[in-house]
Amino acid sequence: MIRPDKGGGHESMSWRSQGLCDLESEAAQAEPPVARRKVLFVTSEISDYVQTGGLGEVSAALPRALRALSDVRILVPGYRQVLERAGCIEPVGLLPGLGEIPACALGRARTADGIPVYVILNADLYDRPGGLYLDPDGRDWIDNDVRFARLSLAAADMAAGLGDPNWRPDNLHLNDWPTALAPGYLAWRGVETPSLLTIHNLAYQGAFDPARLKALAIPEAAYKVDGVEFYGRLSFLKAGVYYADHLTTVSETYAQEITTPQFGCGLHGLLAERSRQGRLSGILNGIDESWDPRHTHHDEGFEPDRWKGRYADYIRGLFGLALSRGPLFAIISRLVHQKGVDLSLEVAEEIVAHGGQLVVTGQGDTHLEDRMLTLARKHPSQVGVRIGFDGSEARAMFAGSDFLLMPSRFEPCGLSQMYAQRFGSLPIAHRTGGLADTIEDGRTGFLFHTPTAQQFKGAVRRALDTFGSGRRLDEMRRAAMARTFEWSDSARRYATLYQSARAG
Repeated sequence: MIRPDKGGGHESMSWRSQGLCDLESEAAQAEPPVARRKVLFVTSEISDYVQTGGLGEVSAALPRALRALSDVRILVPGYRQVLERAGCIEPVGLLPGLGEIPACALGRARTADGIPVYVILNADLYDRPGGLYLDPDGRDWIDNDVRFARLSLAAADMAAGLGDPNWRPDNLHLNDWPTALAPGYLAWRGVETPSLLTIHNLAYQGAFDPARLKALAIPEAAYKVDGVEFYGRLSFLKAGVYYADHLTTVSETYAQEITTPQFGCGLHGLLAERSRQGRLSGILNGIDESWDPRHTHHDEGFEPDRWKGRYADYIRGLFGLALSRGPLFAIISRLVHQKGVDLSLEVAEEIVAHGGQLVVTGQGDTHLEDRMLTLARKHPSQVGVRIGFDGSEARAMFAGSDFLLMPSRFEPCGLSQMYAQRFGSLPIAHRTGGLADTIEDGRTGFLFHTPTAQQFKGAVRRALDTFGSGRRLDEMRRAAMARTFEWSDSARRYATLYQSARAG
């Protein structure tokens, strides 16, 4: 709820004793009916336990939407945060090592609402300080190739009937490069379990030195264009794109965009071929029911004409801005070039000059963080910046802001524009990927065609004009809030793909 303030060896295969649970008591819990398709959802993060971005949100929400249609279970690495937050972890079995990929134990936990979660237990690989992908100094973990090859191999192991003697998946649903070697391991072993790979962001490919082939148990024969080779590198994502039975992206527009040189990151030729083969689909992400504004204030619901001003004043106070009845713009984003943060910096002066205010939360590239902080110092009563991220604070910003700035140069799906619309904050966005699929220009937000400062300023001026017309602003807010972005339709499309999947 959001509310304004009213005032390797044996040791590496072990798990923490406090996380163990009684095998018999766990087994006594009812299992899903065996008639449903058994799906292993493989991900490097899940918001129940740990996340860095939208993938964690999707990995929590989509399996829940799939539960009514499939026997879905989740596989994640046993990061320190997972071990600390998962609670009871049941010992399930052991998975063998291969090459330099170490053996590991496999445990099983359950989410608070009962979804089984398999946890890869190897302290040397995962139980460490720092982030999921980056060390405490902000650099890629030097052994990321082994860490995520282990995740991919564990998925393939389970597809081959290893790990859990009582459950074997009918389908693998893989997500982004950390899981994308799994279809390769299936192919190289001759395991015919169908695999589906969802590409959440093609820009992150998991590229490594080809000298690591043997260490990762990748056959030398696979290092070619029709395999894992990508411009002289070993690419995890390329392996998934080549070997997976079906590919999906997180919006229909992005599925089309990545078949072009502009957005295909060098893989556009192969992706275009998969599209022609009918093996590439765009399935829009959704958002979960926690973003339903009807439940924000118990039974009162969230009415923009009643609550928007209260949240706006709360946010102004939080960021140290002057009280104002002018428009409040927000940026809730990673502060990186992809998100068009440099373009937002260029339009900020336009916003201030027209009596608007801007609040920013997020983190990313140091030079963009510094530029945002400099802007706030220049306009201390009109611009507020907080480096970092707080989920409850972000929710209040969606509820209190009038407009959300999202000039992303590319955006596979995006979730912030959906969150914003649910609370009547109108997104101003580049017409690309999921932004184009979820924003109705002139009805639920404002779109511009080319990611330039000039076009972005034009969209901001349209927003300012709308703010000046109270009736039009109210109409757009209510139209935006009427969009639900539920997961149910997308879940049905995934379930259909699982049912129709054929290996090879």
